[in-house]
Amino acid sequence: MLSLPLQLSDILDAVHSLQPAAVLDALRSLQPSDIVDAVQQKPGLVLTILAGLSTIGFVRYIRSPYRRLPPGPPRLPLIGNLFQLLEKHVWLKFTEWRNVYGDILYLNVAGQHMIVMNSQKVTTELLERRAAKYSGRARNIVAAEMLTGGLFLAFQSHNDKWRRMRKGAHEVLHKGAVAQYQPIQTLEAILLSIGTLTQPDSWMSHARRAAASTIMSVMYDTPTIADEEDPSVKAINAMVTRLTNAAMPGAYMVEFFPFMKYIPASLAKWKRDALEWYRRDTAVLSRLFGDVRRRMVRGENRPCFANTLITNSDRLKLSPEESVWLLGTLYSAGADTSSGIMTWFMHAMVLNPHIQRKAQEELDAVVGRDRMPTFADRQNLPYIRALVKETLRARTVGPLGMPHYSTEDDWYNGMFIPKGTICIANVWWLNRDPSIWGPDADVFNPERYLKEGYIHAESDPAQEEGHFAFGFGRRICIGRHIANASLFIDMAIMLWAMNIDRAPDAPFVDATGWVDHGVEISPVPFKIKTTPRFPEALAILEEERERWRRS
Repeated sequence: MLSLPLQLSDILDAVHSLQPAAVLDALRSLQPSDIVDAVQQKPGLVLTILAGLSTIGFVRYIRSPYRRLPPGPPRLPLIGNLFQLLEKHVWLKFTEWRNVYGDILYLNVAGQHMIVMNSQKVTTELLERRAAKYSGRARNIVAAEMLTGGLFLAFQSHNDKWRRMRKGAHEVLHKGAVAQYQPIQTLEAILLSIGTLTQPDSWMSHARRAAASTIMSVMYDTPTIADEEDPSVKAINAMVTRLTNAAMPGAYMVEFFPFMKYIPASLAKWKRDALEWYRRDTAVLSRLFGDVRRRMVRGENRPCFANTLITNSDRLKLSPEESVWLLGTLYSAGADTSSGIMTWFMHAMVLNPHIQRKAQEELDAVVGRDRMPTFADRQNLPYIRALVKETLRARTVGPLGMPHYSTEDDWYNGMFIPKGTICIANVWWLNRDPSIWGPDADVFNPERYLKEGYIHAESDPAQEEGHFAFGFGRRICIGRHIANASLFIDMAIMLWAMNIDRAPDAPFVDATGWVDHGVEISPVPFKIKTTPRFPEALAILEEERERWRRS
């Protein structure tokens, strides 16, 4: 006969303490026949046990941290907020939701936790001060594992391999090291200015060529690239496009159903193609790396990143394949972004001729017209430096940046953020938040960074850079110093040499529209007219081009 020592008081105690182990231990000791006897002979006590377990479950639900997730928009069963994330210009939707749900909002996509951060306070607290918990990357099977073999730095988790590769990049891209690339950047700025002056209809091609050529020279010490159709550039740009598309939400079903990763490649074209592209892209990057190694054997040791990785391979502890893909990562991160920023700069100059004239007045006062500006003038050109900052702030190329990933459970202002949450900073809004930038946050105004004619510390409320375009915490863009230098010399030489206006036969330049490329945005295409600011401008540029090429 069944004897159950468990009493109602025991159940109530377990419920009160949220420790149902006593109930479960007693139930585990029962045989099926005991349960049948209990149901027949003591149905009231069995119902009491079931009620107790239900109560425990209910109390656990009431006290569950998942009931304290940040607020967010309603979700559909199973797929959650998936369709809302697939909308165009999703950063505008995030900004709209901020007014409803606050500075931090919660989304769920087929079970994947996500938060969106819509304020400097939240992003600084989580991504900067709690960087140890928020420096991970979400798993992306196709982009991070198959297309790049787990070697693409931007997609890697915060682990030992990431730290070694990041340290390798820091060797040549930290603030004190980038001066060695100024000759390359100066020559490319001269070529960009000559091309834009003589062929204004092709100015966008010149911007893309200059960005690609600068990055290729910094990475591999390649000769100046004549045009953007260079085979190596086309191959790497195609790789960047594939990675960008693969990283988009919903691009591949395997991201939602990871078991599909184990389908044989012979039965899954998507997997077969991804693995083949990894092989091809590795071959392209390895050839560029090998070219540097062969030049070094011949005694040609000019500064470039590949040279540094080869020379210090033992100390950096990077395998040849890790070095190859580290270079590919940095090219991918720099070329498209740099040309995109210069496109927005040209857009701002066409729409704001008074700002263009003010920059030119500073150049005339500091540099004059007998020579072009150089990096030696940088400290004496605060307006140009402020112009770089304002272009990066007000004309954000990447409205959402790269998502972070939480590696531990965490709490923020009474809200629960589970381990494994994708964390997205709404950079679009952060760079336009009136509480940071003032009531004219939507206005292009470099003077917000100036105080009594100098760049001032108070103008950097976001971080050292004075904007959020380069990311946050341990994941901040490692190439930001070389990017700032390239943008400075490009803008300085172009504005010194030419006036930039709207082409007279072209439609009015759209001041508010943009083209959405997924992870980046650019202005609606527009035509420009360029004219030399003074008769000797083009001749001085051409003379400097030849001098730099001979040096």
